[in-house]
Amino acid sequence: MGDREQTLPLTGAEHDRAAHHRLDEAWLAAAWEAPETRVLVIEQGKVHWRDLGPEDGGPALVLRGTADAPEGERYFLGVEPDGTAHFAVAAAALPEVPDDAGIQVGHLYTLGSVLGDRDAGLLVHALGLENWHRTHGFCSRCGQPSEPTAAGHVRKCTVCATEHFPRTDPAVIMLVVDPQDRALLGRQPSWPEKRFSTLAGFVEPGESLRQAVVREVAEEVGTRVVDVAYVDSQPWPFPSSLMLGFHATAADDHVNVDGMEIAEARWFTREELGAAVEAGEILLPGGISISRRLVELWYGKPIAESNKW
Repeated sequence: MGDREQTLPLTGAEHDRAAHHRLDEAWLAAAWEAPETRVLVIEQGKVHWRDLGPEDGGPALVLRGTADAPEGERYFLGVEPDGTAHFAVAAAALPEVPDDAGIQVGHLYTLGSVLGDRDAGLLVHALGLENWHRTHGFCSRCGQPSEPTAAGHVRKCTVCATEHFPRTDPAVIMLVVDPQDRALLGRQPSWPEKRFSTLAGFVEPGESLRQAVVREVAEEVGTRVVDVAYVDSQPWPFPSSLMLGFHATAADDHVNVDGMEIAEARWFTREELGAAVEAGEILLPGGISISRRLVELWYGKPIAESNKW
């Protein structure tokens, strides 16, 4: 299925999460005061970035010293190999910057495929924590307010002391091929007519990953899967998913879309898909996604296109 060695976007994080420091308040306080410590300020998924140019690494996050960080919830992200500590601050607003500073506002959708591994890893980590804290302010056991602890990696109820941990929702995403090695791509009803992608769905309680693949394919397109092979995984904090990628083999080419999750599904040979993409008849998933990786592994090489989504 092609070269699997290329790093999948969002999976090449270089920082050590150093979880053993999360309960060490003295160490955390000292790290915050260290002049070399860097801070990523994030506001509901938005961050500052700048393009350093091709000779200096290209697009990069704007990381500030702690003295320049605004007020907000503080999350310890970890340390780099050289010992530099990294924190994130979830702020009410991004700091103001001069118009001529070359600093722009971006988010993971646009930056994830162009940032270096270190910065993409920091952003995925910070965004996942910010999303979780923003939507889990109350204890699910007694309903009372909870507050961050463990350097942002736990929330603790202020009344019953129950500890709550960041939520991650496992989702299977699969490229289905038939006995003729044609790939099945589908379009959700909410997408424009040209947008096609692999099939995907959340894992249900008490279900194995293989069972989830088989069930989701059957539910969405009525196709019976007879073989499932794991390919790779990717964090997808929109808001809290972990995408688990598979290659699935169908028993035949039967398709009967459900009309709710999938409006249209088509089988493609490599030649048909390449021609459709080149002609602008098909828009594939963006380069940041594991869906694109699954398609290109089957296709055998990267697929160039003039229009992306």
